[in-house]
Amino acid sequence: MKIFDTHAHYDDRAFLGEQEFLLRQMHREGIEYIVNIGCSMESSRVITELVKQYDFLYGTAGVHPEDAGTMTEEDLAELEELCKADKILAIGEIGLDYHYDEPPKEIQKKWFVCQLDLAKRVKLPVVIHSRDAAKDTLDIMKAEHAGQTNGVIHCFSYGVELAREYLDMGYYIGIGGVVTFKNGRKLKEVAEYTPLDRIVLETDAPYLAPVPFRGKRNCSLYLRYVAEEIAGIKGISTEEVCEATFENAKRLYNILD
Repeated sequence: MKIFDTHAHYDDRAFLGEQEFLLRQMHREGIEYIVNIGCSMESSRVITELVKQYDFLYGTAGVHPEDAGTMTEEDLAELEELCKADKILAIGEIGLDYHYDEPPKEIQKKWFVCQLDLAKRVKLPVVIHSRDAAKDTLDIMKAEHAGQTNGVIHCFSYGVELAREYLDMGYYIGIGGVVTFKNGRKLKEVAEYTPLDRIVLETDAPYLAPVPFRGKRNCSLYLRYVAEEIAGIKGISTEEVCEATFENAKRLYNILD
C-alpha cells in the first residue's frame, strides 16, 4: 500500500539528528513520496538542497504568512530562481493567517498576491495556508485565480460551503490528522462531501499528529490512520483511499512516472 505525503516539514528542528534515519525508514515502510514544504526564505533554500539527497523527496519554495512581515522584492526574485531548481514542484506554503495580530493583514495580503502572481509566471501549482482568514483568502484566490493556477488548500479548516468554492475552482483539499480528532467534525463533513479524486493526504509533520498519536511529533507513517478515517467516513477500503490519493497527489504536483 503506497502512500504520498503531500505536505511535511522534515527540515524542522523537531527532526534534528533523526532526519535521515526517519526519512529512509518511512520510505522502506511504504511512504513512496514526500513533499517537503517551504515556509520561509531560509527553509526554501534548505529544501532545494535537501531534496537532492533522497530520490523520493520533493520540495516547494514559498513564504508562509507568518514570515511575510520581513519579505522583500529581492526575496521574491530569489524565490523565482529557487522554484526553478530540480524537484521543486510548487509555490508554497503561501496564504493568510489571522490567528495572531502580526504580521499586519495588509502585508500578508500583499505578499500572498505577489506569490500567486509568481506561480502563474512560472506555471507551478500553489500550496495555500488559510487560518482564521476565510473571506480574505477566498476573495484573493478568486481575484487572482482566473483559471491560471491550481493547487491544494492545505490543512483545510473550514466548512463544506468553502470546500465547494475551492473544488469548483479546481483545487484539491488537503486532509491530515485533524480528521481523526473528536472535535474534527467540520473536517469529517468536508471529507464526506469532497469527491475522492480531489483529496490528498498530508501530515504537516511534525505538527497535527492523528489519534492515537495526537500531541506527539507527527511523521508520514501516521498517514495510515488518516486514510483509515477517510475510508470509514466514505464507506470504502483504506487501500482505495491510499491508491486514489496517491494518484491525486501525482496529478497535483505533475509527477510523471
